[in-house]
Amino acid sequence: MLLIRNYVIVTLCDNMQSKATRTQDYLAEVPVDRINYFKKLRETISRNLPKGFVEEMNFGTIGYVVPHDLYPAGYRCDPEVPLPFVNIVSHKNFIGFYHMGIYANQKLSEWFVKEYIKQCDRKPDMGKSCIRFKKNGSDTLPINW
Repeated sequence: MLLIRNYVIVTLCDNMQSKATRTQDYLAEVPVDRINYFKKLRETISRNLPKGFVEEMNFGTIGYVVPHDLYPAGYRCDPEVPLPFVNIVSHKNFIGFYHMGIYANQKLSEWFVKEYIKQCDRKPDMGKSCIRFKKNGSDTLPINW
């Protein structure tokens, strides 16, 4: 089970970005030891996206966005960009799952932490909007394989 709820805005730092313009190119950059876990996370997100949301390269990462036909205003910082929902990133030492709603909504954050603990028997390694899956993701991704 992947824990995704509510609409969110994602912000990312420049050092997290790839120059890839297609998801296939981004996937080719993911280290061999974590590609299977990264792909499984991607598949799980895709299966659980709200209807109409789309996958695309977004802020140099694989992003899942609310397209302009569903939300014409777009991203508040750049209305030409579709509204970001979640992003997944392969960093040097972890797989990152960015979900700004967890930062913006205290109830959602509390729910997420409780559900993560139920799935993994430990607290998630989290930043403000990032959940970090260390190593290659094999021992920390809360997904039913």
